[in-house]
Amino acid sequence: MAVSYSGLAAFHAVAEAGSFTSAAKAKNLSQPTLSTQVKALEDAYGVRLFDRMGRQVRLTPLGQSLFVITARLFTAQDEAQALLAGTRTLQRGHLRIAADSATHVMAALAKMRANYPGLTFSLTIGNSSEVVDQIMDFVADVAITARPNSDPRIHSIKLRSDNLIAFIAADHELARHDSIPIEAFAGQDIVLRERGSITREVIENRLSMAAVKPMNLLEVQSREAVREAVAAGFGIGVVFEAEFRPDSNLKRLTLTGADFSVGEYVACRAERRRLPLVRSFFEMVQQIVEGT
Repeated sequence: MAVSYSGLAAFHAVAEAGSFTSAAKAKNLSQPTLSTQVKALEDAYGVRLFDRMGRQVRLTPLGQSLFVITARLFTAQDEAQALLAGTRTLQRGHLRIAADSATHVMAALAKMRANYPGLTFSLTIGNSSEVVDQIMDFVADVAITARPNSDPRIHSIKLRSDNLIAFIAADHELARHDSIPIEAFAGQDIVLRERGSITREVIENRLSMAAVKPMNLLEVQSREAVREAVAAGFGIGVVFEAEFRPDSNLKRLTLTGADFSVGEYVACRAERRRLPLVRSFFEMVQQIVEGT
């Protein structure tokens, strides 16, 4: 049995929008038309793709699996249309960026926006592992990540290097110093991001190599939470130097005794690197790297 293209398109539109009403409006179709197409797809295979809850819908487990496939399908269709229909002029279009820090992406976005004012952008922030997953799952077009990658499916270039620094509450016992060796972490409480964060990965690796054992670890889910926890006295925080913002409640400390330099990379799926929007973003990054 051949899968109905219209049924898949209707399903994808509803899954993406979260409701039949929003999907109908986005696709300029009537809601009954979409409902009929989705129901025909479900009936043809004797499955349920959505749980209906009033005007909202929720994907069933099968629907979630199908949505992963239709995302690839319709992303490829959009790419083909973009390539053939001339958005290479970049007079319009939408670029989805996933970044592990807004700090590292804004310069390239500002440059691209100035050159192509008709473009729109969306930016999501996650840890280094999450943003790579987003380009692999076709959720994002490009990723800014501190995680180097040798996967042949991924194309990447180095954007910049940054150093990790420590910071503490202004009344912390180490606040009288401007720099500390890695050995100073011994017996100290530390505050770090969740696993998947390159900041955590690097500092834990350096501590292990130096055979330094901190006391307690407080794990939090965002940079803002790290900052708040450190200011409240929960321990030593670690962050990229470019991300640290001066605060009278915090003391910045340079780290010594190990290599704390970390690269930041721009990445995309290798087969998408020649798409006009993606290619142009990489060109903006290259100009920043070269200082032009």
